[in-house]
Amino acid sequence: MSDIPEEVLELARQREAARSAKDFARADELRDRITKAGFDVMDTPAGTQVIPGEGSSAKAEPTTYRNSQKVPSLLSEPPTFEASVHWLVQGWPDDIVRGMESFGRHSGGRSVQHVVVDLTERGAWPEETEVIRVDPELGWAAGRNAGLGRAAGQMVVIVDGSVEAEGDVLGPLADTLADPAVGITGPFGIVTEDLREFRESSGPDVDAIEGYLLAFRRELVERGLRFDEKFKFYRTADIELSFQVKAMGLRATVTPVPVRKHEHRMWANTPEEERARLSKRNFYRFLDRWRGRTDLLVARVERKGGA
Repeated sequence: MSDIPEEVLELARQREAARSAKDFARADELRDRITKAGFDVMDTPAGTQVIPGEGSSAKAEPTTYRNSQKVPSLLSEPPTFEASVHWLVQGWPDDIVRGMESFGRHSGGRSVQHVVVDLTERGAWPEETEVIRVDPELGWAAGRNAGLGRAAGQMVVIVDGSVEAEGDVLGPLADTLADPAVGITGPFGIVTEDLREFRESSGPDVDAIEGYLLAFRRELVERGLRFDEKFKFYRTADIELSFQVKAMGLRATVTPVPVRKHEHRMWANTPEEERARLSKRNFYRFLDRWRGRTDLLVARVERKGGA
């Protein structure tokens, strides 16, 4: 069964456990998922076996993961690309395709892996795209984490679908991250004096990098860097991640790069009251963890330097 994907084998193991527990409804659901992926299930005295289905020469549909940690990880393997560019689809797949094509036009000959985490199952992606389908109920941060485990590039670049490259983006980011003192970088930086009010800053040192576009070395992911999966909505998740990096003793810096920001679809299409509710909940979660860490702030460091 070496040609059977690990995620399909895992479904088969779950089905066998469901049958043993006489949960036949669950077993039937899992069989349907295995069949949808392009394989058949055979129940034998030795246990469940999975075989390629009829006409399975076509590429099997990816499994829809219901836990980001179940996505098979590449992090134990050496990186095989210079950069992994990560996209999250919560709708509007054409925006993602536009962004991917723009990075392709300006890759500068670098080897680039595009990872698309699709929470909609509606996108049609270029053949070489790494596609991961995730249950939309998991939310924004878990979707991002599902993609991080598949990072095969030395540099990981998180990009929002509203962003379009208009020149070389990856080169300047890689140059900045060549400094081992820098942990996270991107073109849109923010600072705060009190952990409550944030404002834009051109840096170079900032307190956080906004999630429109941010980059860090893959080795931080190997060390455990992840988005907080309690952030179902995207707001403040980027700030929280930046503070994780700064707590490692690394800098957050602004790297100017040529990008264009289009309409942020999730913001524009979420009702105002719901936006406010979700944003407030996320921000309070950030404060619960980081309210005492004013030592990480640029303003605090500058005051010490000037003393």
